[in-house]
Amino acid sequence: MANSFEITGGQQLQGEIEPQGAKNEALQILCAVLLTDEQVTINNIPDIRDVNKLIDLLGSLGVTVEKLKHGSYTFQADKINLDYLKTDDFIRQAGALRGSIMTAGPLLSRFGIACVPKPGGDKIGRRRLDTHFIGFQNLGAKFDFDSHTKIFSVSAKKLKGAYMLLDEASVTGTANIIMAAALAEGTTTIYNAACEPYIQQLCKMLVSMGAKISGIGSNLLNITGVTKMKGCTHTMLPDMIEVGSFIGLAAMTQSAITIKNCSIPNLGIIPSTFQRLGIQLEFRGDDIHVPAQKNYEIDTFIDGSILTIADAIWPGLTPDLLSVILVTATQANGTALIHQKMFESRLFFVDKLIDMGAQIILCDPHRATVIGLNRKHTLKGIEMTSPDIRAGVALLIAALSAKGKSVIHNIEQIDRGYEKIDERLIKLGAHIKRI
Repeated sequence: MANSFEITGGQQLQGEIEPQGAKNEALQILCAVLLTDEQVTINNIPDIRDVNKLIDLLGSLGVTVEKLKHGSYTFQADKINLDYLKTDDFIRQAGALRGSIMTAGPLLSRFGIACVPKPGGDKIGRRRLDTHFIGFQNLGAKFDFDSHTKIFSVSAKKLKGAYMLLDEASVTGTANIIMAAALAEGTTTIYNAACEPYIQQLCKMLVSMGAKISGIGSNLLNITGVTKMKGCTHTMLPDMIEVGSFIGLAAMTQSAITIKNCSIPNLGIIPSTFQRLGIQLEFRGDDIHVPAQKNYEIDTFIDGSILTIADAIWPGLTPDLLSVILVTATQANGTALIHQKMFESRLFFVDKLIDMGAQIILCDPHRATVIGLNRKHTLKGIEMTSPDIRAGVALLIAALSAKGKSVIHNIEQIDRGYEKIDERLIKLGAHIKRI
């Protein structure tokens, strides 16, 4: 299978593009089907590697999976094989996928046992699992780690509701604890809960399955356990990271692109962050139109100091978009400081951009100063390797705006998070080939 993209840059793109379903929501929503023995229908599931791997894992666990049409599936978890958790096959399957950690909450809640191998996924620094397991322990679960097999296991006869203050507002940690608490005895209060739209979507889905949750959208959640959950139908949000990536792409390539069905109220400060880079956006109902723009100028703060763009937990800016924002700033007029607070090695892809001619000072693993070139010097095409999903797309955007030919290796990283990204961009006029 082709493992690289060959890109001829400098083409102006044009047309409409629709974002896929949200990857980060899918990984939570899919695990929630384990909470009930009734049928659950989910729509707008993205056809990407990480999500497909999770669907395969659910199938191996005994969930009946039926594909209705592109992006729509039914799931029924009425014949779960708990013995599968002890097999080498499970360790292999779950270990290759970070999202597998979120099977633990529902399995523990419904069956009183769950196992998770040390997870895989992106190499973007430490991504702790403490929040998950401390949360389970607060609900009364017993925690074990087998140093030989590298397997985490949790067990409980019956989970009991508890008050907990999370040490960090982890999205996956919050999701896991909510799912575990949904069938626990009594009331669970989670303070410093993550409140991303993905979490709100999960809570809304669980409520439609019979869960009792209040405080949705805030960082203080109350979950009153129920004895049984029922089936439901759920439609996922569009992927906000894709929406942001397409805005950056349009600006970099001076293209007029309309992004369809963006679910604008759920984008938070993403649109206004790109506007601060000087990018014009037109909101047309639920679509965002980015007009072709030759130049865009980075805003300064009111006192005249350099614009700093930093990630933060919701409703702050998602860390997943900082790579794209950094790339987009390279061709702006002005200077910006990009501060990646949450992960320590996500900025290491900037050396590839420097090789392409961008003016970036990497201050430390967390901060980079971008000096916008205002298109006076176009980026030039080079050969490079994608280190993680989001950097991969940022490099793809850089290559599409660059002069000449670029080759990006290790594109399975991009395929993990973006559905048929090459085919969708070709329809806009991009010159991309899998090699």
